[in-house]
Amino acid sequence: MTDVQDDLPAHMKTYQSFSKLVLFAILFIVLLLACMALGLVGSLPIFALLLGIGGTLALLITFTVLG
Repeated sequence: MTDVQDDLPAHMKTYQSFSKLVLFAILFIVLLLACMALGLVGSLPIFALLLGIGGTLALLITFTVLG
């Protein structure tokens, strides 16, 4: 029984890390789809490029600081 209680903090840390990774992936995919829509359908390719680069950098910095 003590082995299970000793492993709980490690499992919680792994779960939280995986949860952040999944959230990052979902947000990045949404950003990518939004930029593609702006560039192709919205006829704003320069704005889409800047939003994509800025959004990617913002996501990376945010999840690096929070990680």
